[in-house]
Amino acid sequence: MVKWLVAGVGDIARKRVIPAILAEPRSSLAGVVTRTAAKAQAYPGVRAWSTLEAALQESAVDAVYVALPVAMHAQATIASLDAGIHVLCEKPMAMSFAQAQSMVIAAQKSGRLFGVSYYRRLYPKLIRARQLIAEGAIGQPVLAEANCHGWLESQERAWLRDPALAGGGPLYDIASHRIDALNFLFGRPRRATGITSNAVHAMGVEDSATVVIQFDGGIHGIVDVRWNSRVPRDQFRIVGTEGEIGLDPLNGAELRLAGNVETLATHGNVHYPLVENFVDAVVNNGPSATLASPGDQAMWVDWVIEQVMRAPT
Repeated sequence: MVKWLVAGVGDIARKRVIPAILAEPRSSLAGVVTRTAAKAQAYPGVRAWSTLEAALQESAVDAVYVALPVAMHAQATIASLDAGIHVLCEKPMAMSFAQAQSMVIAAQKSGRLFGVSYYRRLYPKLIRARQLIAEGAIGQPVLAEANCHGWLESQERAWLRDPALAGGGPLYDIASHRIDALNFLFGRPRRATGITSNAVHAMGVEDSATVVIQFDGGIHGIVDVRWNSRVPRDQFRIVGTEGEIGLDPLNGAELRLAGNVETLATHGNVHYPLVENFVDAVVNNGPSATLASPGDQAMWVDWVIEQVMRAPT
């Protein structure tokens, strides 16, 4: 049985992460870290701490799920790894590429598993798309485009608008998932740049970002994310010399190729396959390579984000 400590009981943790842990048959929720006592009361019989430091000292857990704001990821992850505990961390990994690298180094030194919650790597349709690309179904891939548009997040996740806590706006929040999906398909990015804007909303983080990435073989990736469009979009397509794979909407079940449609639905709780994959690795004493999203791969999302943030305005 893998005993979990969940650090941070925010929106995603309550709706997805904790339900996934409770549903995974080899897992148990051993404790939570929250400064809000009322949140802990939702889990009777589960011990609660107000700080991660106290929880690490007083609990005997096997894994920590870090669900804190981005600014706290690196410190919480490294502290947990140093305590000899496996870590699954929310995305993006950190506020900078250097922080992300320090997390990977801490995992290597500790010998513990370190994964990042890029759960779309376990979408059956994205796995199928990678298989089709490898089989040459669209010839040589040359372009991938991902767009995710919507309006501002709810007030319940208001911390996302604070650059000191979130790092940035939709670039960190929703672009990170799509950048990682491109990395999953095409490998480590080689070049990256982009632009950010506050086209509609005056706030501390951007309300829109456009990212351009180059991969080996001259493949270009474009990711456009917005909190300033009332027309929701969740588009993803991969263009090759001989065809195109359509995944619109990315969070849906359909994959389209040459007039054919495959229906490849993911789990109703998108975090469940991720938790299940992590537990598989813990139980089987697997290397980080067995993780769907190991830290040493996930950190390249942080590298891309940093290139965009450093790009001339």
